[in-house]
Amino acid sequence: MTKFKKVGPKAHAMIERDKKVISPSYPRDYPFVMDYGKGSEVWDVDGNRYLDFMGGIAVVSTGYSHPQVVKAIQEQAEKFIHISSDFYHENWVRLGERLNDIAPFKEDALSFMTNSGTEAVEAAIKLARYKTKRANFIGFTGAFHGRTMGAVTFTASKAKYKNGFYPLMNGVTHAPFPNPYRPILERKKGEDYGEAVVRYIEEEILAQTLPPNEVAGILVETIQGEGGYIVPPDGFYPALRKLCDKHGILLILDEVQSGMGRTGKWWAIEHFGVEPDIITSAKGIASGMPLGACIARKSVMTWENGTHGNTYGGNPISCAASLATIDLIEKQYMQNAKEVGEYAMDALEEIKARHPSIGEVRGKGLMIGVELVKNRETKEPAKELTHRLTDLAFERGLLTLSCGQSVIRIAPPLSISKSEIDEGLRIFEDALTAGEKEMK
Repeated sequence: MTKFKKVGPKAHAMIERDKKVISPSYPRDYPFVMDYGKGSEVWDVDGNRYLDFMGGIAVVSTGYSHPQVVKAIQEQAEKFIHISSDFYHENWVRLGERLNDIAPFKEDALSFMTNSGTEAVEAAIKLARYKTKRANFIGFTGAFHGRTMGAVTFTASKAKYKNGFYPLMNGVTHAPFPNPYRPILERKKGEDYGEAVVRYIEEEILAQTLPPNEVAGILVETIQGEGGYIVPPDGFYPALRKLCDKHGILLILDEVQSGMGRTGKWWAIEHFGVEPDIITSAKGIASGMPLGACIARKSVMTWENGTHGNTYGGNPISCAASLATIDLIEKQYMQNAKEVGEYAMDALEEIKARHPSIGEVRGKGLMIGVELVKNRETKEPAKELTHRLTDLAFERGLLTLSCGQSVIRIAPPLSISKSEIDEGLRIFEDALTAGEKEMK
C-alpha cells in the first residue's frame, strides 16, 4: 500500500515566512522544507523521511553530511574562516594541486577558484577573450550555463531566463546541440549526428555569418543538464576538437553538473577521448559548500596579475570540503557512480518496457534522464505528466527534478546504494503509474 507524506504545519509555516522575505525569483518545485539529511536520505521539519534522487541538483556528491567532509569543515573553521584572495593558504594550494592531478588534459593545469558554477563560466568567457584577443563565441541551444549576464547569454534552455534582461552580452551565436533522440539536421551517409552538427557549424555558421578568426571559444556542456540530460553521439567531440584546432578556437567545456565523478569518470569528456582547453566545475566539487573552478591549460591561463579576481575565491572552508570530497570520490564514489548508475539504467529499461510514456532512458553513471512522451512514435513531449510526476513522487517520499521539456533527471548522491535505487525506483514507478492514469 502506498504511504503518502503530508506537508505538516511546520513546513507550511516556514513557507509563509519565506514568502515575506525571500526573492520570488527562486523556482520552487514542491513544498519540501528540509530539517536534516544523512547519505541519500533527508527529513523535513515535520519528521517526514524522503529519498533523494536529485542531490541538491547534483551537488551533494558524497551524500548529506558525510562525516569526513563535516570533520574537514569543522577543523578548518577552528583555524580561520576567511583571509581573502590577496594572500595564500594551504587548502587553496592543495586544491589547485589536486585539480591539476585530475584535469582532463595532459598539460599542466592552472585554476581560478570561484563561488559558483555561473562565476566559473564568467571566468572562462573572460579568459578566452583575453587569451585569443577575439570577441565572439559559439554556444548551443538547450544549454544552461547560469544566470549572470555573460553566462545567461549562452543559456538557451528557457526563454524566461532572458526575458526582461536585454541587452545581453554581445557576440554569442547558438548552434543546435546534437540530441540523437530529437535530431533537426540531416546527416550525410556514414556521419553520426554529432558530426552533422559540427559540419553545420563549419558550413553554415563559420562560412556564412561568423568569421572563424573572430571566434574566441566554443562553450558547451559535455552532457546537457537542464536541457534534458542529453548525451551527444560519440562523434561529436572529436569533430568539434578538430574544428577548434583548425581555426585556433578554444574548446570550453562546462562540467559544472557532469563533472566530479558523476558519470563514473572524473569528467564526462573522458568518455569521448577529447581534451578541452578550459573546463568549468562547481556543484559536486565540495559536497554542497559554495565553490567553483575555472580550470585551464597552463598555456591558456596567461592573464596578468590583477586582470581577474574575487574576494571569496579559494575560501578555506570550501577548499577543505572540496579536498575531502575529492578524496572520497577517488577512493569509492566514482566507481560506485559507475556501477550503481549501470544498475539503475538497467532497472529503468525494465520500467520503460512496462510504461509506453517513457520514450527514452539515457545517461552515464549517475547522471540519468528519463524522457516522457505522449506517444513513442511522434515523441510529443509529455509536459503535463512530467510536472505531475515530480509532485506524485514527492507525495510518496521521493525527491526528483525535471529538466528539458519532459525529462525526469536522476542525479542522487554518488554514495547511493543499489537498495536505495530499488526503493526509489519503486516509488518512481508507482508515481508514474498514478500519473498515467490521471492523464487518460
